[in-house]
Amino acid sequence: MKSDRLIAGSDANRGYSGIPTFLRSKICENLDAINASYAVLGVPYDEGSPFVGGSRFCARAVREHSLRFGGGAIYDIENNKEYLRDAISSNAITDLGDIDITPSRADVTMDKLTTVIQKIIYQGILPIVLGGDHTITYPVVRGFNKPLHVVQFDAHMDYSKIEEGMTYTNSTSFRLLHELDHVKSLSQVGVRSMRDQKSDVNDALNNGSRIIKMSEIREKGAENIWKHMPNGEDCYVTVDIDAYDMSLVPGCVSAEPNGFYFDELKKALKSLNDKMNIVGFDFVEVNPKLDVGTNVTSYLGALTVAMFLGFIDEKKRLKLG
Repeated sequence: MKSDRLIAGSDANRGYSGIPTFLRSKICENLDAINASYAVLGVPYDEGSPFVGGSRFCARAVREHSLRFGGGAIYDIENNKEYLRDAISSNAITDLGDIDITPSRADVTMDKLTTVIQKIIYQGILPIVLGGDHTITYPVVRGFNKPLHVVQFDAHMDYSKIEEGMTYTNSTSFRLLHELDHVKSLSQVGVRSMRDQKSDVNDALNNGSRIIKMSEIREKGAENIWKHMPNGEDCYVTVDIDAYDMSLVPGCVSAEPNGFYFDELKKALKSLNDKMNIVGFDFVEVNPKLDVGTNVTSYLGALTVAMFLGFIDEKKRLKLG
């Protein structure tokens, strides 16, 4: 008998088999001894969503659909290039599992999230955080201790005023972000919803936000929108699935028309990574309970996360020579 694969491991190529860690990475249970370059962390929290819940299952769905990238690498036929083969084979990616959610206590849950991010950062590891709703970005960025820029890909401003004690919601994160001293700038990219409030947009602009609308992206090209960003400085990125056009994301409760198509977001992420030093990113707001039977939104989420991580890893490896 030849040496056939008996158990679905890291190089398995069946999307329905294997333990659903992100890209079949190994699980790390000791937060103080993470032996990897990249740490995936789930935050199954959607109590900050005021409309339809379900994005608490986003991280799980993204992990499951990441199993569909078989063969131990991500292959881009457009440029005949493999991504993440060395990272996967060398166990440079690890999965930490999920934050232990404290139901109805957003303050406690978000403090836990900030603490875990601090542990990851302290060890020099790049965090990849899977929501959950967009509440999570503020406590994640709060966990960093060095100056950085933040780029938000989103259909909405998420800049609501804090009212009636609702501090931690998916619409307040970026107003809170502007209160952090180490956030040097906020770029809000792809904002187009007609449900945003003019007063919130004015507040964001007055607080220093750079809002890049879809009209500017289409006029300049998605790869040419970063001239305002300083070369090589640290940058944290957050991607809401509703940055994509609503035709691509049936499993998103907040989808809007006239959004990014895949090639546009791909170019935007690639060019941003080329210019900046990406120190972490999150991906949020897939709602698998609303998705179509083939779970295309969850798959697009897994693809987006794996692709962006591939860009980041390639740059780091080229820099190391």
